Amino acid sequence: MLNQTLLENIKTTLQKSKVEKLAAIASEDAFSVKDLINLSFYQDEQIGFRAAWILENVFTNHQHRFLPCALYFLEKLPQQSNLSALRHYVKILALMTKKNASVEIKKILADYDTNHLVEVVFAWLIDAQIPVAVKSHCLNILANLNARHNWIKEELLQTMDFLVDKESIAFFAKVKQIRKQLSVRNF
Repeated sequence: MLNQTLLENIKTTLQKSKVEKLAAIASEDAFSVKDLINLSFYQDEQIGFRAAWILENVFTNHQHRFLPCALYFLEKLPQQSNLSALRHYVKILALMTKKNASVEIKKILADYDTNHLVEVVFAWLIDAQIPVAVKSHCLNILANLNARHNWIKEELLQTMDFLVDKESIAFFAKVKQIRKQLSVRNF
């Protein structure tokens, strides 16, 4: 059952200030992070996008509220097909997998089998229908997970070589950043 109050609040266009306000409300138990995750799959893609945007803000500004639903988020992430919502999902995962992620997030990921996530993220990276903003976060995720899956580096380097001429200049810049992160200088 979807939270009707939350649904009513995101049926209209949101501005960043309202997204931040709704994220703060979510941090006060007015509605759950699980409600936001579920709403991000709503049939109206704009509502799904807005829910995912709020979810990202909950993660970045009220992580203590996100933590109890982190596993649910990880399970749902591969099913996200709304490309606007997916941008926020992969950004959250990129933040979760960063070296400077919170101890709590690191513990959750340490106990989680990330193999399926890696496969899904690689699939999004090579999918021509996926927007470059999503692919940019996919690069971060894969580079971040390289420490856990030592085979990623070689696959990622080959994939970037393949994609660099097919994507935008912004993608090219991100590839340079990821190569540096992976300590590969020849470009």
